Amino acid sequence: MDLGGRVAWVVGASSGIGAAVARELAARGARVAVSARRADRLASVAEGRMLVAPADVTDRAQVHAAAARVEAELGPPDLVLLCAGHWQQMPAGTWDADSFERHLQVNLVGMSNGIDAVLPGMVARGRGVIAGVASVAGYRGLPGAEAYGATKAAQINLLESLRLSVRRSGVHVTTICPGFVRTEMTEVNEFPMPFLVEPDEAARAICDGLERDRNEIVFPTRMAVLMKLARFVPAGAWARVLASRR
Repeated sequence: MDLGGRVAWVVGASSGIGAAVARELAARGARVAVSARRADRLASVAEGRMLVAPADVTDRAQVHAAAARVEAELGPPDLVLLCAGHWQQMPAGTWDADSFERHLQVNLVGMSNGIDAVLPGMVARGRGVIAGVASVAGYRGLPGAEAYGATKAAQINLLESLRLSVRRSGVHVTTICPGFVRTEMTEVNEFPMPFLVEPDEAARAICDGLERDRNEIVFPTRMAVLMKLARFVPAGAWARVLASRR
């Protein structure tokens, strides 16, 4: 996909990866719209170069309203990036049902709401790209990531299933699985974050992958290799490895 001149809607663009991707898309010539809850932060990201359409991803009506505004002012979106995310570590030996539900609402229901708002139109037009930001944390269970990892694994499965379902419609689905990126979400982490990358680097990797029509964009390379190999480690061995690092 040539990003120049394309209508791109970035959902979850008020900070972190979403904000960096919105800026990178604009730099590559895309006509960009940005959505998130925080309108003031969106305006800072947009700098007058992007359409600002605030919406809470957990509210389906708000997401549909934002999608309608994007289409009315910029045209039907060629590319939709679903970047909204929530992360909160689960303390060892406890369970926080409210936190788990918040992860579900933002990460999983929020992605569903975004897809619901744009997929019918893309299928009707016979073209378009939906790109969803999951995480390498969805590849294997990690201590403290019971809620986050579960929703990221679900997102990976959701996006892969959708890709198969729409493969003959002209709509393309891309799964984006970053490793650790320096953002507001990760700055609270007190554990080591190997191969940490900056948001601008993440945005370049994502846009490069989109231009190449990749089905899956995973970065950085060393983290991608490590976590993909981890899928093949037997459950008992995986538990022993992680126990030795705590």
